[in-house]
Amino acid sequence: MEISYSIIESDEINPTSFTRDDIADFLLDHLDQYGDTREAILKCIAYAFSDGPGQDGFVLLAHADNEILGTVIINKTNMSGYIPENILVYIAVHGKTRGKGVGKALMKNIIENTDGDIALHVEPDNPAKFLYEKFGFTNKYLEMRLNK
Repeated sequence: MEISYSIIESDEINPTSFTRDDIADFLLDHLDQYGDTREAILKCIAYAFSDGPGQDGFVLLAHADNEILGTVIINKTNMSGYIPENILVYIAVHGKTRGKGVGKALMKNIIENTDGDIALHVEPDNPAKFLYEKFGFTNKYLEMRLNK
């Protein structure tokens, strides 16, 4: 199986046949316990596709034989100089391709195709944390949130 990697910047700039719904469904199925709601995922895709003013980013898909095998969503923060320019919001790999280098290839591709620093959030027990550390991600801050 030959895996292709495609960057999607909008519905108009989409070299694949996969839709926003396809991407959201994939993330819902493969983020496991680290996932969000379908609504949240679709909002993130809309941000990446520049649906609103000041919004920007892209989606990277790993795919073969008309099936998504992995995806990453990058949102640009537009806060260069004091916050990383990019936030990796979602990354997921199909269960059947885990441990076969797809996640590593996605991370390499993301690092090569983003300008500026990249931030991401990862739960301490998420096994993907080790992959991020291998690519040089560090834990500089403890994130604190007030949920209202």
